[in-house]
Amino acid sequence: MDIGLQIPDFTWPNGAAALGAELAAVAETADRAGFSHLAVMDHFFQIRGVGPADHDMLEAYTTLGFLAAQTERVKLFTLITGVHYRHPGLLAKAVTTLDVLSGGRAMIGIGAGWNEEESRGLGFDFPPVAERFERLEETLKYLQQMWSDEDKPFEGKHYQAERLLNVPQALSKPHPPIMVGGGGEKKTLRLVAQYAQSCNLFNTPELEHKLDVLKQHCEDVGRDYAEITKTVYQTLDAGTNGEKTQELIDELGRLHALGFDAAIGSIPQAPDLEAVERIGSEVIPAAARF
Repeated sequence: MDIGLQIPDFTWPNGAAALGAELAAVAETADRAGFSHLAVMDHFFQIRGVGPADHDMLEAYTTLGFLAAQTERVKLFTLITGVHYRHPGLLAKAVTTLDVLSGGRAMIGIGAGWNEEESRGLGFDFPPVAERFERLEETLKYLQQMWSDEDKPFEGKHYQAERLLNVPQALSKPHPPIMVGGGGEKKTLRLVAQYAQSCNLFNTPELEHKLDVLKQHCEDVGRDYAEITKTVYQTLDAGTNGEKTQELIDELGRLHALGFDAAIGSIPQAPDLEAVERIGSEVIPAAARF
């Protein structure tokens, strides 16, 4: 089972002036420690459950470009980009650029989005949820076309473009892996089955049921369920001094037995490098044996 690190909070003790150096150190440590993925949220205000809205938040794709320069092997992506934040042409170009400059290590995590507060606050469009799902499916089609050999026009309900030229193309083949995040059973998991290479679900009591729903969607669209990488959001809390390490390993084992290929989550003690190293030395090797 792969273990990925998500960094959701940038309000660190030494403030913004030290953030670049400290973030680089966390990324380098995670890369060296054997984490499979390195992710950031795609938000502009801090989200509820992590901290107040006015806590420090970095723009996601600028941050991923910075992290690409600090690492050599981890996959880089957002967990998760809201579809309404960027035009799909800009999004495709940003992910392609990340993929090229990182040597083929980019993914794209995308979903329908939800944070009305930051969208209204900054003046972004925030369409009703039904329209955001329409835009999500249209964006997935747009991305696939932009990462193909055809630079023909794109005609959709919400997006029209005259020429989807993308040079240089992404190094990842056939394209950077697409993750559709969320557990909505009627729309989100159908989009996973139809367009994505991976899903991401929160660790709730409904996990097994969600996987069954995804499996049914795959059957409905003629997709091999085994092709999809199943990832779960799991906080990587081994305790301040490692006292919860075995508890975390046991939970990861349970998740793997349900059918998950990877767990991705935050380390509550970050930017403590010892906490990152502890996951690398004690948890990652144990998870690799599942």
